[in-house]
This record gives sequence, C-alpha cells and structure tokens, in this order.
Amino acid sequence: MRVVLGSDHAGFDMKQNILAHVQSMGHEVIDVGTSSTSPVDYPDYAEAVGMAVINKQADRGILICGSGVGAVVAANKIPGIRASICHDCYSAHQGVEHDDINVLVLGSRVIASELAHDLVWLYLNAQFTGEERHLRRLGKLKDLESKFQKTSGE
Repeated sequence: MRVVLGSDHAGFDMKQNILAHVQSMGHEVIDVGTSSTSPVDYPDYAEAVGMAVINKQADRGILICGSGVGAVVAANKIPGIRASICHDCYSAHQGVEHDDINVLVLGSRVIASELAHDLVWLYLNAQFTGEERHLRRLGKLKDLESKFQKTSGE
C-alpha cells in the first residue's frame, strides 16, 4: 500500500516515528512534509496529504498536528476526502470498515507513540466492508458534498 504522510511542526516528531513504523510494515511511504519543527500552517499539509489521496498517488493518508482538530477540519474541506481523528483503537479500524475513511488524523500532543503505532496498524489493515448500508451512507455523503460545492461560475 502507498501511504502519504504529512504533519505540521507540532506533529513532526510523531510523523518521523510513524514513517519508520509504516515502512517496517512493508508499505511505501510518501512524505509530504514538514521537514522540521519550525512553525508552519497545518492546512498546507492537510492539502498535500488530501491531494495525494485524491490524485491516487497514495492509497491512504496519515496526517498529524498537535491536537488533530485543525488538520481534520482542513482535510475534510477537500472533496472526496473522508478524514477522521482517531485516538482509540475501535475508531481506527471501524472508520475504514464502515465509513471508508481515507485519511487518519492523529494529535501528537494527545496520544503517545505506542498508541499511535497501534492506531496506524489498525487503520492500514482495515478494509471497507462494502455492505449496502455503508454504501448507501457514503452515497449520501457524496450527495452532501456535491450539494454544497461551489460551481466555477459563482
């Protein structure tokens, strides 16, 4: 699996740790930055992760900021991205199985690295069930997205 990884400065250290973990699992990693703890803006990295997923350069994304909150808000502005903060094991796999999330968001100031490793493992090993009820709900999400997207003429 190709996994795109991105973070702001607050998530940099965790991103480096997760990058090695994902590679040790046998996945290809695309690192879109940041490359240090110098202050940067999380929306830039949310966009980079989201666009790599949308453009099929990566199968799934992992995004890290201090709390996870700003990054998940920014990532979910991109049509086609279904990002979720997951700070518990159930949500990390259930989000994929039921909601087909394609970006996992972590808060580096909220969880420890061992839990982050577990969450990443669960997320990357989960598969969307494809059950009718889940497909129906995803269709409704896509309808909502389309309903509120601005057209180029507005």
